[in-house]
Amino acid sequence: MKYLGIDYGTKKIGIAVSDDTGSLAFPLTVVRAGREALEAVAQLAKDNGAGALVIGESRDHKGEANDIMEDIEQFKNDLAELTGLHCEYEREFFTSTLAARQFAPSDKSRKANPKHDNLDASAAALILQSYLDRKK
Repeated sequence: MKYLGIDYGTKKIGIAVSDDTGSLAFPLTVVRAGREALEAVAQLAKDNGAGALVIGESRDHKGEANDIMEDIEQFKNDLAELTGLHCEYEREFFTSTLAARQFAPSDKSRKANPKHDNLDASAAALILQSYLDRKK
């Protein structure tokens, strides 16, 4: 089965897609957060033949929900209803920082390399790959 991975943010939403076997995740695109984001992500799921959705679950060092989790929960529920697809959480931790390191290994944070267009999609791919690996 093919999966769509989502790294939800208040400004940008990173999207990743798996291969047809659900083994490998690849960065796909970035969608601007806002009014049209829900329909755009639903269309990407349809266009890419996704059978399920995986969205990053944002928690702090203590395992408690970050401030953004309320927005993520709403987006997840709305997306599942709109697409009719099963949507699961995958814990994410510093995925944007790890994605930034792929593009600039000497830089330690996302702020050190904020202009890379596909950074959020790469973070979504890390979330999705973590999910796929755990499911094996």
